[in-house]
Amino acid sequence: MARAPLHRVVVTGLGAVTPLALNFEASWEALLAGACGVGPVTKIEGIERFPCQVAAELKDFHPSDYLDPKEVRRNDPFTHYAVAAARMARDDGAVDLDRCDRSRVGVLIGSGVGGLQTIESQSKVLHSGNPRMVSPFTIPALISDMAGGVVAIDLGVHGPNFAAVSACTTGAHAIGEAYHFLQLGKADIIFSGGTEGGINAFGFAAFCAMRAMATGFNDDPVRASRPFDSRRNGFVMGEGAGVLVLETLENALLRNARIYCELAAYAAGCDANHITAPDLSGERLATVLRNALEEAEIAPEEVDYVSAHGTSTPYNDLCETNAYKLVFGKRAKELTISSIKGATGHMLGAAGAVEAAVCAKAIATGKIPPTINYEFPDPACDLDYTANKMREKKVHVALSDNLGFGGHNVALILRKFVP
Repeated sequence: MARAPLHRVVVTGLGAVTPLALNFEASWEALLAGACGVGPVTKIEGIERFPCQVAAELKDFHPSDYLDPKEVRRNDPFTHYAVAAARMARDDGAVDLDRCDRSRVGVLIGSGVGGLQTIESQSKVLHSGNPRMVSPFTIPALISDMAGGVVAIDLGVHGPNFAAVSACTTGAHAIGEAYHFLQLGKADIIFSGGTEGGINAFGFAAFCAMRAMATGFNDDPVRASRPFDSRRNGFVMGEGAGVLVLETLENALLRNARIYCELAAYAAGCDANHITAPDLSGERLATVLRNALEEAEIAPEEVDYVSAHGTSTPYNDLCETNAYKLVFGKRAKELTISSIKGATGHMLGAAGAVEAAVCAKAIATGKIPPTINYEFPDPACDLDYTANKMREKKVHVALSDNLGFGGHNVALILRKFVP
């Protein structure tokens, strides 16, 4: 029996809470202006004990704006952020759920580290001496799938629902898996992305112990995250959430939705090299990029913009640069590349989702956000990283890639929608 044709998938709504602003549109404008959301840590008591004392925190976020006080107490911040971003994506996409078949509306939202704040706070309760005082909501609050579960309850939707968990590729993996569900016609609409709320003493101590975080910038936090710059020495932790409304083209046309772009391909792979360090040759990442281009039937020379993972770590930025050279050859020098992590910090499991939203917006507006804090070129990272100033450019095809601890590599390709 012949296989049914795959459905085209489009992006129709964008929602985010980021260290730059508490909605996606304001975050986008801040990115274009070269703003920075990194500052001194305010959420950790005794931060002066830590070698890294800077982070990209959400500012003035009030979860009670989205959840009733009881639900706020029962859930971890990563879930609060997801609910906020999902509601914004719903509103941006003008999704009237009362006119949808709710059994065909899904939620795929992941978190790289889940409820770290809950783990820390309830561990303190446990070690205070009375295990019976540990909250009965501890496990539901900390497990990574709970963000998607609470969003589904909040929206009242019953379609496919699970969490991708793959460290810093989580948001991109979630979008890719939602894409597959929609391609196969197993849902009409999926709210998909990533969320993270890991800025606490436990998370900070663990990352500092790995020597993964930026140091030497405690007195100058806005310059701490500097992707591809020769003086980069670690990532800056961020927090927040990004959620996209993905839907089949048929469904989008049926409801006369505004279409930002088409999601054209998703590819994933693994370095199988080291638990935290990427393969510096870039070969495994290059394979994933080529697979995505092949699936989308797009030639390398057709790519207009690359949203890099660009973590501001020595190994990641070199790995990506080498991968781009392998895939694009001599044209790599002509690529327009940028990393938004100089502005947002590294939002861990939320990063790929927010960066995919940035690609969608770049296609829709013809504007590319800069890589801020690019001051001292690295001879080994010698491509065009859109240094410090936004660029106007028609973007027909955007590629977004992400790398994660465990060797995970993911690529998404988004392109201008053509009926």
